[in-house]
Amino acid sequence: MTENELFTMVGIRPEPVAPKKKVSRLNGFPWVSVILMATIVLCCLFAEVLMTKDPSYLDLKNFNIAPNAEFLFGTDTLGRDIFSGIWYGGRISITIGFLATLISTLIAVVYGSVSGIAPAWLDTLMMRFTEIFLSVPGLLLVLFLQAILGEANVLTLSIVIGVTSWASIAKVIRTEVRQIRNSEYVVASKCMGGKFFHILRKHLAPNFIASIMFMVVMNVRGAIGSESTLSFMGMGLPLEIISWGSMLSLSEKALLTDSWWIIIIPGAFLVTLLMCLTNIGNYLRKAANRKESNL
Repeated sequence: MTENELFTMVGIRPEPVAPKKKVSRLNGFPWVSVILMATIVLCCLFAEVLMTKDPSYLDLKNFNIAPNAEFLFGTDTLGRDIFSGIWYGGRISITIGFLATLISTLIAVVYGSVSGIAPAWLDTLMMRFTEIFLSVPGLLLVLFLQAILGEANVLTLSIVIGVTSWASIAKVIRTEVRQIRNSEYVVASKCMGGKFFHILRKHLAPNFIASIMFMVVMNVRGAIGSESTLSFMGMGLPLEIISWGSMLSLSEKALLTDSWWIIIIPGAFLVTLLMCLTNIGNYLRKAANRKESNL
């Protein structure tokens, strides 16, 4: 018997285990949605470069004109060029979306963090208030607050939408903060005299920011949709302030005159942007779930 045969394993040899493939973080990344959204946003930001007409000019000689070589997207019932209005008005709608989301996120971060580190009785009281707030229809709250503030403009509409869309994010932040509030680094920061906003910025926010990113993106979508809905109903921005919603508010007159381009074109841009934001938000949600499952 040779030396090699002395050390031969008897029985079924175990199959070699293949190394696990590393999953790329960009797996399933919504490239098409990101490119489309970036294109629309950039075109709206640099609207002056693309505009062929003054979007607010009322050309009474050319109202309800179908798309042609001079008016690429046609004109509305007031004679305004829709092609120029799309880019100029898109900038207003996107501004309201991002400004309202900034306001709602700031409120949610502070409120949710305070509730997360508060004593049990105060946390319960704050969460009951949040649930009551969520039970009231958002559109009703927006209309009520806007009636108090008076005539709508970009700033007031952003504030109204922002202060009525923070509750869902605040609940998620509160849950995340309660899980890490007794961590050693948080307790050490308190013992060293760290103030609330210092602890929030240095220790709490880095731990929950990934969990709320998809909700923040969805809030942008919701804010743009709310502005469009209110303007469509005649309760948002006035007609002289051009936005996608105020352009869609002319739909009743457009239907009476069979001017399909007044509804279809602004609606297509609005739906495309909202769908892109939805896809990006879903990707961020799945990415956050994968990260939590790997911990």
